[in-house]
Amino acid sequence: MEQRIIRPAGDCRELDAWIRETGAGSLLLVCGASIRRLRLGAYFDSLEARTGVRVVRFSGFRPNPLYEEAVRAVEAFRAGGCGAIAAVGGGSAMDVGKCVKLWAELDLSRPCLEQEIVPNGIPLLAAPTTAGTGSEATRYAVVYYRGEKQSVAHESAIPSAALLDPTALESLPPYHRKSSMLDALCHGIESFWSVRATEESRALSRRAIRAVWEHLDGYLAGTPAGNAGMLEAANLAGRAIDLAQTTAGHAMCYKLTTLYGVAHGHAAALCVSALWPFMAERAAGGPLEAVLRSLAEAMGRETVPASIAGFRELLDRLDLGVPAAEPGDFEILRTSVNPVRLKNNPVPLGTEDMDLLYHQILSKEAAR
Repeated sequence: MEQRIIRPAGDCRELDAWIRETGAGSLLLVCGASIRRLRLGAYFDSLEARTGVRVVRFSGFRPNPLYEEAVRAVEAFRAGGCGAIAAVGGGSAMDVGKCVKLWAELDLSRPCLEQEIVPNGIPLLAAPTTAGTGSEATRYAVVYYRGEKQSVAHESAIPSAALLDPTALESLPPYHRKSSMLDALCHGIESFWSVRATEESRALSRRAIRAVWEHLDGYLAGTPAGNAGMLEAANLAGRAIDLAQTTAGHAMCYKLTTLYGVAHGHAAALCVSALWPFMAERAAGGPLEAVLRSLAEAMGRETVPASIAGFRELLDRLDLGVPAAEPGDFEILRTSVNPVRLKNNPVPLGTEDMDLLYHQILSKEAAR
C-alpha cells in the first residue's frame, strides 16, 4: 500500500480526517518533551475534544532507544486500548513507534527480537521534526538490546502515513539543522551508488539530491518554503534508502557519533567526503564510473571530480568541524563497522582500506 503524505496547509483537517479514518478510539502518541514547543503539541492536546479520539502519550525513551523502552511502549499501547500510533519526533521516536506496530501482537514474555513478525493493519503515522533521517518512509528501526545495537526491519513497519509539517522545523538549532540536512543528502548519494540500487530507487535518489540543492539556502535560513522543500527531499531520500539501503558511508559513521558525540548526519558526511574520491579512483573503466557520472549530473556538476568538490565545498560552508582523534581510536573505529552494510558498497573495503579512510576522515583536511 502506498504511503499517504499529509501536508498541512494552515490547518489540520486532513490529519483529523486520517485519524478518523483509522476507526481508532484511542491513539498512542510516541513523542519527546519537545512536542510542547510545536504546533503539533497543541494539535494533539485538543484531539479528543475535536474528534473524540483519546490520546495515550508515551515519552519514556531516550535517544537511541533501549529494547525495554520499546516494550514498555507496546504495553502502553495495549493498556490504553489503542488502535493507531502516531510517532512525532526524530528517528528515535519513529524507531519506538515502528516497534510498537511490529510487536503489538507478540508475546512480550519472550524477546520480541527473536520472534517472527506477523504483519498487522495497525495504522502508523510518522511526523518528522527534522529533515534528515527519512525514517518516516522506511521499514527500518533501531533499538539497543543488552548494550548492542539491533536493527529491526520489516516492510509492514513503513508508516502508513507521513505528516510533513514545515512548522515542526522552526525551532531546530543550527547545528542539528545542518547535520540533519546532510543526512538526507548522504542518503540520496549512498542509495544512488548502492549495489542494490534499482531504476526506481535511483530516480528517487536523483529527485532527493536535486531537492536538497534547490531548497538549501531557504532551509538554512529557516524559511517556510525552505523547510517544506527539505522535508520533501528527506522523504524522497528515505524512500530511496528503503529500496537500495545505505553503504559504507553510513556503516563507518556510527562509531564516530558515539566516540566523539557528533550528530549522525555530520558523521555520515565526513565519511562520504572521504569515501567518494576513494571509490572514484577505483571506478575507471567499470560500471561504477557511469554511476558516478550520473550522480555528478544529479548534483548539478559536469564531472565526477566537480561533484566531489561541490560536496566538500558544502561541508566547508557549513563549518561543522572534524573531531580530534587519539591514536588508539583507529583500532576501535575499523573494528566497529557492520560488515553487512559494507556489502552494499560498490567498492569492496578491507581492514587496511577502512584504516586509510578513517585517517582521512579525521584529518583536518577531511572536509576540504
